[in-house]
Amino acid sequence: MTLTNFKSDALDALCTQEQLDLLDSVDTLRSQGISHYVSLPQIIVCGDQSSGKSSVLEAISGVSFPVKSNLCTRFPTELVLRKHSQVGVRVSIVPHHSRSEAEQQSLGSFCEQLGGFDGLAILIENAKAAMGISTHGKAFSNDLLRVEISGPDRPHLTIVDLPGLIHSETRQQSAADVQLVQSVVQSYMSQPRSIILAVVSAKNDFANQIILRLARDADPTGNRTLGVITKPDILVAGSESEASFISLAKNKDVEFRLGWHVLKNMDSERGHWDLSERDVQEWKFFSRGIWEDMPRSLVGVNTLRTRLSKLLLGQIAAELPSLIEEINAKSDACRAQLSKLGQPRATLDAQRSYLFHISQSFQSLVKTAVDGTYNEPFFEPAQTDVGYKRRIRAVIQNLNAEFAANLARYGHYRQLDITEENDAIGEHQIQISRDDYLDDIGTLLERTRGRELPGTYDPMITRDLFQDHSRPWEGISRNHVIAAWVAAKEFLQQVVTYVADKATSTALFDKVILPALIELRETLEQGTAELLAPHQQRHPITYNHYFTETLQHTRNGRQKEQLREALKRHFKVDHLPSAYGTWDSVDLRALFDSLVRSTEPNMTKYASEEALDCMLAYYKVALKRFVDDIATEVVEMKLLCTLPGIFNPVTAFDMSDELVTQIAGESEESRSLREQLNKKLHVLAKGSDTCRRFVGIRGIGKKLATPSRIETNSIKNSQTKAASQTIHVLPNFQVALGALLRKLKTLRSPNMTTKMNTRSL
Repeated sequence: MTLTNFKSDALDALCTQEQLDLLDSVDTLRSQGISHYVSLPQIIVCGDQSSGKSSVLEAISGVSFPVKSNLCTRFPTELVLRKHSQVGVRVSIVPHHSRSEAEQQSLGSFCEQLGGFDGLAILIENAKAAMGISTHGKAFSNDLLRVEISGPDRPHLTIVDLPGLIHSETRQQSAADVQLVQSVVQSYMSQPRSIILAVVSAKNDFANQIILRLARDADPTGNRTLGVITKPDILVAGSESEASFISLAKNKDVEFRLGWHVLKNMDSERGHWDLSERDVQEWKFFSRGIWEDMPRSLVGVNTLRTRLSKLLLGQIAAELPSLIEEINAKSDACRAQLSKLGQPRATLDAQRSYLFHISQSFQSLVKTAVDGTYNEPFFEPAQTDVGYKRRIRAVIQNLNAEFAANLARYGHYRQLDITEENDAIGEHQIQISRDDYLDDIGTLLERTRGRELPGTYDPMITRDLFQDHSRPWEGISRNHVIAAWVAAKEFLQQVVTYVADKATSTALFDKVILPALIELRETLEQGTAELLAPHQQRHPITYNHYFTETLQHTRNGRQKEQLREALKRHFKVDHLPSAYGTWDSVDLRALFDSLVRSTEPNMTKYASEEALDCMLAYYKVALKRFVDDIATEVVEMKLLCTLPGIFNPVTAFDMSDELVTQIAGESEESRSLREQLNKKLHVLAKGSDTCRRFVGIRGIGKKLATPSRIETNSIKNSQTKAASQTIHVLPNFQVALGALLRKLKTLRSPNMTTKMNTRSL
């Protein structure tokens, strides 16, 4: 095992002691598993298989990892570099959250330390065995291997190295392995606080390397991606391929806000290299050829360490406020789940007490929703589907309005006077003209004739006409009542899920609330039938003056239409003008005879029109009354007003012991969930306390400069430095320019002698 010593003065100057403590604290949070719950600021190294990621990691850390361990191809590895007076290595495992509780405990207990680097290969092999990775067995793992390396000259840096992306399956790597590796890499890349170190090998066309596509998918704007080009020494000098990668390194082809960096890897085919020799060879390579013109800040491992340290510290400082907010939000959600679970419920008294508690919460929320006061967090934003469904008063109000509109539009069986603006025909409607309808009524009058005189009609005919005309009422009203019942059912399910844990809410809904709702549905259907009965079985009765007003208005309208037709026939016009001329030009006798002749001579048709007018007037009155009756007597009184009483403290108190245990008895799943939530809350609480210690410290916890700004400034500074070096080549020009500027200043002087001297120039 080899260890490269390198100076870190520049890196040390980047960090104050408080900032170093912050880096250590974030690493501690990650080792405790908080990254399972929130996204932590981190640098992740990813790239295609054989892209040179291992060499990048070795160059950054100064530690030559054993090739046998296949560190970068088997599992995610967190490399923690810290400056310390003593050299040391510590290897541990952070188990993936998908592991069982027993596996998590077993893997979490794995921790081995060394006083030097010679035994690192053995430690890594031991960790691989603990994770179940072997040559003939499991090839990859999504557990995290944590390697902490400390020494007096180590940089302050933490990097997560990911398995190399596989293009296709082989005899050693199955299709499942290909998918597992890509899933692991994408899960890390998608975390919004991760800085992506995308490694691209100059050995292959960069357009064909998977990592660039995945980086674009995870970070479309390129704000948190830094590209690294490896193996530039394999490019043929002066070739198109070399020019292509130079353009890439200058951020022209694939643009990232953080830019690109170029490293020269060790040539593994020439045997074993010492890492110190690697740095020397890299410096020589970038000091000649086309690479000599590249800004020094964009090539070489020494400047890369500085860039990465800046990026990581800047990312942590910028993301600290939002990280605290996310931790607090996750903690609140965790506490809410624990509140649903309540205290452990091993005894009957504890179970009944828990039911009594959630019944109070249930009743309070239901009553609040029915009253239309949506002040509790339960209701969520009204713009969301969930938030709207929880506002049961608003849902019912809208359903009632929709019911009134549907009944007005589709409630009459015979659709008369169809126009282009309103030509919709309902499922249970027929289209018919007024004349055809009058013929049907005339036939009915003839077949039901009693002792009434010609031109009159039996009052009972109004009942027959009304019952025929209102036949769609039953289907429309029943659909409305069922829709209101379904909305109430969904609402109650939301409430019980909110106030109780999953197992209890499911049992409570199935055994208590749903049976009550089924019984309530029968009550609603019975109430609807009772309101329909007078309209379907009894003779029309009303004392509403609106009926006579509507009837008179209808008949007056019909008489006006008859007079209008008579006038058009008399004047022999298609339409009546606004004025008809003077009385002298009108034959009053002829006009009178014409109006008299407009009287309907057919007594059956006349009676049919009278009966139709009477029925339509009554229909309008009955329609308004029926809509209100359904909304108030059925939906309001029989549905909404009964919801708070479906499950209340009295209901909980009266439950049998057996039912209480069936509903509130704690399952193994609930006990396990409580244990997991307590553990999660403990980790989150420690994370919150750790982050809050750094809020307010100068240079930490504020949006100082985003990583992209830091890197952009770095690139600009490099370009400015190169430009200044060019100007330095022309010192005589600078001196002359300065003298000229000094002379020009004298032009502003009011002294005539000075002006004359100036002219002499």
